[in-house]
This record gives sequence, structure tokens and C-alpha cells, in this order.
Amino acid sequence: MAGNRTFTMIKPDAVGAGNTGAIIKIIQEAGFKIVAMKKTHLSAELAGKFYAIHKERPFYKDLCAYMSSGAIVPMILEKDNAIEDFRKLIGATDPQKAEPGTIRALFAKSIDANAIHGSDSDANAEIEGNFFFSQFERF
Repeated sequence: MAGNRTFTMIKPDAVGAGNTGAIIKIIQEAGFKIVAMKKTHLSAELAGKFYAIHKERPFYKDLCAYMSSGAIVPMILEKDNAIEDFRKLIGATDPQKAEPGTIRALFAKSIDANAIHGSDSDANAEIEGNFFFSQFERF
């Protein structure tokens, strides 16, 4: 996946608010190709596995509860310079600090309910993408 693929996940707050289509449109208009996508619902157990890296952090239980509170839309995206370009497109984790026009500035409710996840490295994009998709589910 190095360099040209990233992983994203539209979070329960944005899916529940009916913003999935608008977010996907922004992603595609920014030149990203969707390689894999599905709508699913994480159990608390699967959310715990996905966020295991944060297990010792004080916010871990709340994060797992939030991520299993509703439907999500995980996707693998493709574009040159995917990680960096996508991180710019989604904006800062805190929507109050996100640049105008970014996905989080437009759709996030708070720093916790921030609408969308974006991988921070090629290695994490591969791990996160493989968590949700097998090679046979990719377009």
C-alpha cells in the first residue's frame, strides 16, 4: 500500500447524521479512488481489537463504546501521496482547529465525535485496511 493507499472510516456520528454520501463525494472530488468500502457495525469486542494500541490510555473504554455505538463505513482509498493528502482533506482531530472546508470542519461534532478517521502512516493504513477487508473484497 506504500505511498498510494490509505485507510479511512466514517465514524458513527457522521453516519448517524446522514453525512456518509456528502463525505464520500468530497473524498472522490479530491481525486481519491475507493478500492474497498462497506457499511458495518463494530461490536465492542471488535472495536477493542481495532483500538488495542490505546488499551492503556484513559479514553480507551469510551472510544470503544463510541465506535460500537452505530454504523461505520470503512474504506481503502487510492491516490498518489494518499496519506498526506487525505490527512489534509480531513483536517485536525479537533474540529475547532480544522481548516475551513475540511471534512472535520464541515461534519465533526467534537474532538471525540470527529466524523472520520484517517491513517497516519503507510504501515497503519495497511494494518487498518486489513482489519476490515480481505484481498478479495477490494475492487
